[in-house]
Amino acid sequence: MAASGMVPTEKAPYALNRATGDLADGAAKLAEEVGSTAVEAVLAAANRTMKSKGAGAAMGSMKPKPALWYAFDDKDQDTADWYPQGLTGSEDSDSIGVPAFLVSWYFKPAAGERGIRLSFVSPKTLKYRHALLVLAKPDGSYGPINIHAGGIACHGDLLYVADTEKGLRVFDLNKVLDLRTAQNDLGDDQRVGRHGGKLHAFGYRYVIPQTDAWELAKDGPNFSFVSIDRSGGTPKLVTGEYQESAPNGWVGRWDLGMAGGEPADAFIMGHPKIQGAMSYSGKWYLSQAAGSGANGKLLVYSGDQLQTRPFPIGPEDLTVQDGKLWSVTEFRGKRTIFGVSL
Repeated sequence: MAASGMVPTEKAPYALNRATGDLADGAAKLAEEVGSTAVEAVLAAANRTMKSKGAGAAMGSMKPKPALWYAFDDKDQDTADWYPQGLTGSEDSDSIGVPAFLVSWYFKPAAGERGIRLSFVSPKTLKYRHALLVLAKPDGSYGPINIHAGGIACHGDLLYVADTEKGLRVFDLNKVLDLRTAQNDLGDDQRVGRHGGKLHAFGYRYVIPQTDAWELAKDGPNFSFVSIDRSGGTPKLVTGEYQESAPNGWVGRWDLGMAGGEPADAFIMGHPKIQGAMSYSGKWYLSQAAGSGANGKLLVYSGDQLQTRPFPIGPEDLTVQDGKLWSVTEFRGKRTIFGVSL
């Protein structure tokens, strides 16, 4: 792979160990009480609407502009509390029965913590709905997860979420839990967990408990983004590290299903501010940011040849769906899902 333009590097620092602990037991306890629902049902109950080619400020000076983009609603555009980061889709999953995108958001305020949430988006209806990702215990308690969730990828029913300092958290999309099946209302929108005999999730109807984890065998590298390469015979999970100013962020690939240990291969990318990476049909696609006021870049390696393509402001994680490369933009008033040619 030296000809890819990415520099091969030692694989051992990125080795992962499975760390299920009591996560599966906690998720099973909560699912037994609440009952699970399908992703398709969440999409059918979507309560927000995206706007086709809205939030045009996200495109900045990009020429040509993407053929397709969808903007989150005004409330999600305006909030300073939640920032979109990760992106995956129904084609990555191959188990979700309708076209869909999934977007992760992290909660930013200095005071208080509401963790991370996941948006289920229909590109057909442009309707979407948020769900809260939670950590559940075998005693039936649960609470928010305080991580950046900079990237996500879905393989089958499993959702992989980047945990910056630890590795990967795993959520089972068969365990999307509808609190309305357990009680008549959604509880207090200022609370999470069990209070006063009711279940609360900051007002969200749906919660998804973590079921598994893959943690770094040794401290050191960070996990900033995740994607899945389905262009070869064996799907590969791609993950790696954002570095603000240094060009030596890494990227690695694991065969799926996950067996832990070292990645199949690992590379130093040679560029700072990489927010997402995707390998597909022999090429590498790198999403490079440039802050909230300047257009990012899409860096494409074919062999050792680098092509630099225009990209919107604030590009993040990457995924491939419907023959296009998709990403999500993060900044206030500029929050979109957009697709460009591969």
